[in-house]
Amino acid sequence: MLRTNRLKRALAEGREAHGIMASLPTAASIELIAEAGFDFVVIDTEHVLINPETVEHMIRTAESYQLTPLIRVPDADPKTLLRLLDGGAQGIVLPNVEDAETLERAVAACKYAPEGERSLNAGRPGAFGKASLAEYVIEANREIMVVAMIESRQGVAEIEAICAVSGLDMVLEGAADLSQSLGVTWQPGHPDVVQALEAVQRTASEHRIPYCAFLRHAEAKAGWQARGVSTFMLGDERGIAFRALQRALGEARAPVNSEARASVESDVRAPIESEASLS
Repeated sequence: MLRTNRLKRALAEGREAHGIMASLPTAASIELIAEAGFDFVVIDTEHVLINPETVEHMIRTAESYQLTPLIRVPDADPKTLLRLLDGGAQGIVLPNVEDAETLERAVAACKYAPEGERSLNAGRPGAFGKASLAEYVIEANREIMVVAMIESRQGVAEIEAICAVSGLDMVLEGAADLSQSLGVTWQPGHPDVVQALEAVQRTASEHRIPYCAFLRHAEAKAGWQARGVSTFMLGDERGIAFRALQRALGEARAPVNSEARASVESDVRAPIESEASLS
């Protein structure tokens, strides 16, 4: 059954929304993300080896939590987009968009006529034909999102034409690959990268297209909010889990100073001495 796209509603109403990339190919990851309180998730099929059944289970899990599931695809192949949307994805994230024509073809693949040419199907989103499919295609066109990632010098140069494409719902930054394209690999905070990101966001804003920024450090949010951005990504759950595990292990392995050891030993002895005094 087609669900209301809660992220799309938040964007339309200007409400703050937080998302994360799901890089672990398991529905359990989606449960953790949803229980943590995120508003949307981008399931990564560009950099992650993941089978179609697992993707569908991850989508289904997101639905059960009213978590908006978007899928980052490896390319704009219409057949790939079709199967993911038929599996219940509420949006497609296109990597490395560099020209308006590629985006136009993707929008056409994601939308039913008259807005596009997506093949008709009475699958999961259409409740297997339980209700009017003529009404379903109208609702699907309204709820499905198309998101463009800008990850190269060429994409930045073409951002005006890209943002002018009808059917584009959001622009998502891709500072990592963009840094490589600009000759400063893995330096997302480099002035050249920051300047390019701000130019993309400014153009998106002029076209009234929501922009989604990654929050790579504590001070980043304030800067983007000042520019009118209210949608944020917090990286991927795999990286966050790794850093949390690394930090926890580091704390466990840290040497204990003499004062802390004495305090712990005192706490351990206290109940024993108390029990002895009562006997």
